[in-house]
Amino acid sequence: MIVIASSGGDVGIRQAVQALRDGGSAIDAVEEGIQHVESNPDDHGVGLSGMPNLLGEVELDATIMDGATLQAGAVGSLKGYEHPISIARKVMEELWHVFLVGAGAERFAAEMGFEKTALLTDQARADWQNSLWEYLGISDPAQLQQARELRHIGRLACYTAKILGTVNFIARDKQGNICTGVSTSGLGLKYPGRLSDSCVIGAGNYADNRYGAAACTGMGEIAIRAGSARSTVLYMKMGMSVEEACREAMEDLDALVGDRHRGIHLIAMDKDGNHYGAANALDRTKHIYMTSEMNSFAHFEGHYAPFRTDPKLEPQSDARDGMN
Repeated sequence: MIVIASSGGDVGIRQAVQALRDGGSAIDAVEEGIQHVESNPDDHGVGLSGMPNLLGEVELDATIMDGATLQAGAVGSLKGYEHPISIARKVMEELWHVFLVGAGAERFAAEMGFEKTALLTDQARADWQNSLWEYLGISDPAQLQQARELRHIGRLACYTAKILGTVNFIARDKQGNICTGVSTSGLGLKYPGRLSDSCVIGAGNYADNRYGAAACTGMGEIAIRAGSARSTVLYMKMGMSVEEACREAMEDLDALVGDRHRGIHLIAMDKDGNHYGAANALDRTKHIYMTSEMNSFAHFEGHYAPFRTDPKLEPQSDARDGMN
């Protein structure tokens, strides 16, 4: 039995492993681990106290996938609920659908008995206001509500701000079943309604007992365009080791030219519980892992291949061009 997670999972990985020790499934372990991260007010990239969008609203994305059945559940642009990972699990178990977003996801959460939560903490609000000024030169957030063309501001924010945060968990239980889950508040200062790879099956998350599982953090648009999680599992299906599959998935990203922030981190596990990580983001990849025999988690540093940049493609417009 083993659990691996992105670095932000350190507050929940012990609880995830304990769920396995207590006889829980890989699904139980993933949900348990991610819930603890979603409730951590010091983590501004996931759940409670997540970084808001341009307009100051916290929108959450999450997905969970069962490698035994290939069933999955996902929610996107969810407001007012602390545990999108649990709502995503209910989508998987209670509906024929895979994906709910916005008002529909919130209606379903209420129907399933989840309690509303105020997600925007004082600290997150202060960080949002400071980021508007630091990255965009906007001192009065109220101006954004009347912006004629918010897309220009949103585009510039994506190129200047580097506010990312996501948590990934992959678990393998004593039956050999694999599950993976991802939860995030998405890119800080994102355009309202933007969906991340964290809620897109095949992009930020994929699991298949026959071959393995993978999950991504970083610039979600890149993982969506490349289908990075699914491709990593497919490479293992083709006979590659988990390390080879991660490296191959990173090489796929070299075809995505013209993006300043092309970086993602990828963690993966094969069907036997072997794991690896790779990245082309600004810093080296490092994930954590813990087996049922370990008393604490350990760190694993994988493959790092820095991405190229093309400064000629950076937007030159002032953030205030779209303001009234």
